[in-house]
Amino acid sequence: MRRSRKVKILATLGPASSSEEMIRKLFEAGADVFRINMSHTSPALMRELVGLIRAVETKVGRPIGILADLQGPKLRVGKFLNGSETLEIGQEFTLDDNTEPGNSRRVHLPHPEILASVQPGHRLLIDDGRLELKALTCDGKSIVCVVVAGNKISDRKGVSLPDTELPVGALTEKDRADLDAVLATGVDWIALSFIQRPEDLAEVRKIARGRAHLMSKIEKPQAVSRLAEIIELSDALMVARGDLGVEMPLEAVPGIQKQITRAARRAGKPVVVATQMLESMISAPVPTRAEVSDVATAVFEGADAIMLSAESAAGTYPAEAVATMNRIAEQVEQDPTFADIINAQRSAPEATGADAISLAARQIAETLKLSAIITYTASGTTGLRAARERPQVPIIALSPVVETARRLSLVWGTHCVVTEDAIDLDDMVNRACRIAFEERFGTAGDRVIITAGVPLRTPGATNMLRIAYIGADGTGGA
Repeated sequence: MRRSRKVKILATLGPASSSEEMIRKLFEAGADVFRINMSHTSPALMRELVGLIRAVETKVGRPIGILADLQGPKLRVGKFLNGSETLEIGQEFTLDDNTEPGNSRRVHLPHPEILASVQPGHRLLIDDGRLELKALTCDGKSIVCVVVAGNKISDRKGVSLPDTELPVGALTEKDRADLDAVLATGVDWIALSFIQRPEDLAEVRKIARGRAHLMSKIEKPQAVSRLAEIIELSDALMVARGDLGVEMPLEAVPGIQKQITRAARRAGKPVVVATQMLESMISAPVPTRAEVSDVATAVFEGADAIMLSAESAAGTYPAEAVATMNRIAEQVEQDPTFADIINAQRSAPEATGADAISLAARQIAETLKLSAIITYTASGTTGLRAARERPQVPIIALSPVVETARRLSLVWGTHCVVTEDAIDLDDMVNRACRIAFEERFGTAGDRVIITAGVPLRTPGATNMLRIAYIGADGTGGA
């Protein structure tokens, strides 16, 4: 199955999409990668879902990526004697280490790291920002605040701290247990929630030991301020607009989305735009016009993937949501302004052989109107650098490593095929041309451009370009 678009679609699985039949429907509607949200998934259910995805993968004959999204630290207030309280704007309200049920003047905050870190003037946002508090005094055991906005607080509501950097890592005990479980099942990507600093990646990378690639979710101001460092240590990024829109002004989120997308593109690392993209399709068969424009903006920006959350996980129309997103992406990429916008945002290549080859391959393919760029890639690096160029022609990524093909299924413009490694240059050319022919990227007489590393099977040594004709029997010739 060949997609008619370059941007990828990431669909979240949940109660509405936990059967093999529905997972296959989502794939056929356009989903390239499936997300398992560990905030709502037990290790046992996660293993079941991975098994179902792999069963669909076998039946459709295409590599499918799996992303496990770790919950991260969830900060919440304690409980109230009456379940909830109404607060007046301007009144004082205290969060403290007293475990007694709360009232209209105070509530327990079961997070000593917050009590120790918040400083006077810092904001505390409760219940996704519906209630805003501002710290007046802090002594390590309590935080006396003034109510700035909102008027209701209830049991176990979440706390966001846009002005405070907490001295804790991004992994909780639940995350560590979930991480061990997902690594054992062979998922392809692991998303890390509430990253604050580059160091938050170190522990996960040490545990993962290369068994999965790491995606940093950018959803806190602290991460935005250290974006360059986080990108350097990440394998991919996610613009997690939900929590980002709580901890930062809503009007700032579109600009930050563009900053993150362009920074990731410069680095040649995949970037996903997520949250509320087709939110109304949770309960409606069609999206709003604003949602269509939102999806289109991410596609025009050159994001590697666009993501569905509750729309595919718990909505009434999961397959329709994927199909709608697929149609929007296809239409945008056919728009006459799409190529101009993508080209205008292209970054200069880095001073490496791989980037020089990728640049040359794109320029030759577009100048000669070749049918495809075909890359041999064992580790995935060559495929990533080819995608960084955002060529107008398709990229066929050939790999003998199924895990590499699955990970590249998230990457812009790549059509991944698992194939045995070539034994020599002639076999490499013939194999590439035959696959392009079989996968319907070209017909007899069409030309393709092939990139690889010589000697073969040398990781990260892309140093060869070759233009080849697809023969009548699908094999190639110079």
